[in-house]
Amino acid sequence: MTATVFPLEKFQNLATPFYYYDTALLDQTLRTINEQTAPYPTFQVHYAVKACTNPKVLSHIVSAGLGADCVSGGEIQACLEAGFPARKIVFAGVGKADWEIRLALEAGIGCFNVESVPELEVINELAERQDTEARVCFRINPDVGAHTHSNITTGLAENKFGIAMEDMERVIALAHSMSHIHFSGLHFHIGSQILEMDDFAALCLRINELQDRLEAQGIGPVEHINVGGGLGIDYADPDAHPVPDFKPYFQTYARHLKLRPGQQLHFELGRAIVGQCGSLITRCLYVKEGSRKRFAIVDAGMTELIRPALYHALHRIQNLSSQGHHMNYDVVGPICESSDVFATEYALPETQRGNLLAIRSAGAYGETMASQYNSRRLPDSYTTEDLS
Repeated sequence: MTATVFPLEKFQNLATPFYYYDTALLDQTLRTINEQTAPYPTFQVHYAVKACTNPKVLSHIVSAGLGADCVSGGEIQACLEAGFPARKIVFAGVGKADWEIRLALEAGIGCFNVESVPELEVINELAERQDTEARVCFRINPDVGAHTHSNITTGLAENKFGIAMEDMERVIALAHSMSHIHFSGLHFHIGSQILEMDDFAALCLRINELQDRLEAQGIGPVEHINVGGGLGIDYADPDAHPVPDFKPYFQTYARHLKLRPGQQLHFELGRAIVGQCGSLITRCLYVKEGSRKRFAIVDAGMTELIRPALYHALHRIQNLSSQGHHMNYDVVGPICESSDVFATEYALPETQRGNLLAIRSAGAYGETMASQYNSRRLPDSYTTEDLS
């Protein structure tokens, strides 16, 4: 597996900050996913588009044959424009607006992942107006915890996502009574940046229990089981693990999930697909020496990459311009917020004004979460092909 190589000479003349996507690494990641799912013909992988909606990145994912998991009308439109077949698009989210539902119905997407009874009622009403049928899966909150940051757990009873397990049968019966709804399966998601396979095994056991419960009441088997995504990446050492270890991830579901004959199993991977191929390239503006701290002030900030400020997330930082002896720096941005910090007491080769730094593993939830706070412009982006 090849780690990212940065074309430093090409970077020198580009305005910073910008995102750089190693599309050769992205393609390698996509090939690995297809190789690891090949033994399991009922496995279907959808890309969780919220991780990165860059059109050039989407084009590579389309070419690999993956479907798309969308959480907004804008993401659906981006996927349709990128060439994803509508039938391979699923639409999730707790707050789908009417215009988004109409867009999805008009496009003929594969499935709505429904999270509440009021949402189901609106989808049925809008489908009736269009004289069409909406295919739905119900997102069930499995009350399964995950070893990850509290802000990105989604499968606990106190989280806003999904329908409570005790309401599952009632909601399925309601769907069967609706003239413009086709109930097709169950959807689950327990969180993000999960590295312990036991968390996914626990989800499998809960799904097995729920399927047994449904069948004991004469319901099912359902056509589709969607287990979401959540597989994490190595933020500390991206060059050691440029492609996540997909084999044990898919094997966990193959071993522990009791699929019924004919059932399709769907995955919604985002970070694991694009996280390692993207880096935020920034230039050092100043080195500020304080009585207790040495600051490397760069031209990227929380407006370009909010994860450290939002989640206290760790990203490896490389000085691409210096091979000097290492010194400790607080790497900070220019935004007028004390939380605009990428790292504290971080060892870098001696850093000077004008040096280019790469903030690694930023392909997921980097560019797509960028903002224009402080009236800053959104970052540009480049791919391997752009700079070849």
